[in-house]
Amino acid sequence: MKSGFYVYGIFNKSDLQNLSFQGLDQQGLDKEDVNFNFVDDEFAVLYSIAKQERYLASRRNLLTHEKVLELAMEAGYKNVLPMQFGLVVSDWEKLSQQLINPFREEMKELFAKLENNREVGVKVYWETDAELQKLLAENDELKSQRDSLIGQNLSMEQVIEIGQVIEQEMNSRKQDIIEIFQTNLNQMAIDVVENDLQTEKMIYNAAYLIPWESEPEFGKKVEAIDSKFEGRFTVRYNSFTAPFNFARIKQKD
Repeated sequence: MKSGFYVYGIFNKSDLQNLSFQGLDQQGLDKEDVNFNFVDDEFAVLYSIAKQERYLASRRNLLTHEKVLELAMEAGYKNVLPMQFGLVVSDWEKLSQQLINPFREEMKELFAKLENNREVGVKVYWETDAELQKLLAENDELKSQRDSLIGQNLSMEQVIEIGQVIEQEMNSRKQDIIEIFQTNLNQMAIDVVENDLQTEKMIYNAAYLIPWESEPEFGKKVEAIDSKFEGRFTVRYNSFTAPFNFARIKQKD
């Protein structure tokens, strides 16, 4: 393959100039050095030489992609439009023609939105079986109804009915937990994206866009919720990540 460029993210040229356009002491995919390149008068690209036409979305490669962006942010290049994993371009002219020029105004708007703000993430998990036992322990009527059916030859209608009642109650308990996070955290956020659940045990998966200086307070609120309900669910809080959820460019028709 003719060498191309693997693109990690796009930056405002002015932001790099303010930091004296320092390079990054970091290796990217294929252990290639990571560098910046000005693609026009407004934007710069964080890239490394691509040794492959397509990159496997392996855990190692995905983590390398994310780590490069995080290290750039830690080095001071905080305002970034992170590219989704796997973007390889053969030359800079094609990048300009296919991405920069068609979406220039949208990119400017995103940079303005992300200025002085950061993304953090909250994922909440519970043990379904344990939560079901809590439900039955707290609901004598439902437990009696279920227990009365044990050992009987149930009709399909009876199986469906008790199953639906339990499902509704479990969904209600799940929503109560979600609302705890929404009530305590959403008011601190400039924007919130609720993402799809990734596993059966995951009940909430949200990204928050918050001011950089608000993160310590935001993190304390997450810890307070976790401590108050310790043992009922597990919270995974990512306090530092590239703003993938808030830098999405809408494709044109």
